[in-house]
Amino acid sequence: MLTETDKYNVVQAPPGVEGSGFFATSLDKAVGLARKNSLWPLPFATSCCGIEFMATMASTYDLGRFGAERLSFSPRQADLLMVMGTIAKKMGPILRQVYEQMAEPKWVLSMGACASSGGIFDTYSVLQGIDRIIPVDVYIPGCPPRPEQVIDGILRIQDLVGKESLRRRNTPEYKALLAQYGIE
Repeated sequence: MLTETDKYNVVQAPPGVEGSGFFATSLDKAVGLARKNSLWPLPFATSCCGIEFMATMASTYDLGRFGAERLSFSPRQADLLMVMGTIAKKMGPILRQVYEQMAEPKWVLSMGACASSGGIFDTYSVLQGIDRIIPVDVYIPGCPPRPEQVIDGILRIQDLVGKESLRRRNTPEYKALLAQYGIE
């Protein structure tokens, strides 16, 4: 019998078809659950935010417990592009090429003030935010952001991935978004 305390610790089953000995759900939800718990991030680190990302991957914070254990340094095997640090305008085409080489579905996380808005470097040579060349799903503020903020950003990406429909990438809205960036 459940005590008063145990009543609050029981996780409710998600909406679906339930019965004696079985549970069924939609394919979108099952695929979303699998995708969100097996992200393969590609770190594109250029400055101090990369050091904070290394701290997040270390044993104290351990990003692997969120399903992002395997870092991918090949764009064709990654589904989460993590851009960290200052991006010079000369690096813009390379960053865009890396993004275009990633297979769908793909998500982008902009980590730190420099990647998100150019940071303190308001100069002719620094790109004032990577969202000028590729679409960004989640921004992590800070200079540099703490590992707790990076974990929060990963959790927000996981929420997006888990709730995304299998057909969203084929919608006219998504195609219009890519057309804004000149990506087909």
